[in-house]
Amino acid sequence: MSMLSHSRREPARRQSGVTLVELVISIVIIGIGVAGILQVLSLTTQRSADPLQRKQALAIAEGLMEEVRLARFTYCDPADPAAATATSAAGCATAEQAGPEAGNARPFDNVNDYVAEFDKDEPYSADAAGNPHAGTIGAYTASVTIRPDAALGPVGGRIASGSTPAQMEVLRITVTVRYNNGNDSVVLDGYRTRYAPQALP
Repeated sequence: MSMLSHSRREPARRQSGVTLVELVISIVIIGIGVAGILQVLSLTTQRSADPLQRKQALAIAEGLMEEVRLARFTYCDPADPAAATATSAAGCATAEQAGPEAGNARPFDNVNDYVAEFDKDEPYSADAAGNPHAGTIGAYTASVTIRPDAALGPVGGRIASGSTPAQMEVLRITVTVRYNNGNDSVVLDGYRTRYAPQALP
């Protein structure tokens, strides 16, 4: 009886663990995942300066826009004795035109002085203090465009504005700052209306 009990075979135990094939497949899958994550991190690192470049470009654009909009917008050159009282360009000894007068330096005394010609870009490589538009993380190019605008105001109540400096009552100012080798840009638009006469501080 005891011989019978010893002669019985016990069932084979199931092996536990992973096979070599399963191990290789899991290593390949993990490797692909890690490679993807590293590529995303690399791309993020390469472009991490972009937000800072955009902020610097925006600061340059806002500074230039503020400088232009703070300039006077009179019929006469601000040095003209009639600048504060003239109600038209006919009352001026020196009527305002596009482009700065001789000897006039930034910040200019009139909005028109910021462009040599209306509807054309005027490049600016530095701010009013002469500091170049270049940051520690890139170079920037700025330009100002000024054009007459007859569409400011609600329909039926728009401010009349002509195409000659004597008739211009509204100017649209566009400041563009390019960065990232000219591939990206920040564009700001603003308006300046004439408050002459008595437009001088």
